[in-house]
Amino acid sequence: MIRVVLPQHLRTLAHVSGEVKLEVEGRATLRSVLDALESAYPMLCGTIRDHVTQQRRPFLRFFACEEDLSHEPPDTPLPDAVASGAEPFLIVGAIAGG
Repeated sequence: MIRVVLPQHLRTLAHVSGEVKLEVEGRATLRSVLDALESAYPMLCGTIRDHVTQQRRPFLRFFACEEDLSHEPPDTPLPDAVASGAEPFLIVGAIAGG
C-alpha cells in the first residue's frame, strides 16, 4: 500500500481530505504510483503530468524520504520505506514569484 500526500488544490479536485492510499502492481516507481493515482482518481489526469509527454507539470515536485525525486526518470524505484507504506510519497506544489 502506497501512501500519497497531495497538495490542497489536488485534494480538492479529487474530493479527498487526507492521504490517498493506493495499491501498486509490481515495483513501486514514480510512473507506477502516478499511473495508479490517475487510475483511481481520473479527474487528476493531466494535472500532475502532461497528457502527451507524461512529463511532470511545472510547479509540482515529488519527494520521498526527504529526497527530491522531481528530476528522476519515471521508472526510478521509490525507497523501500515508501513502497512498504511506512513513509508517504509527497506531491508538493512549488511556490514561485517575487
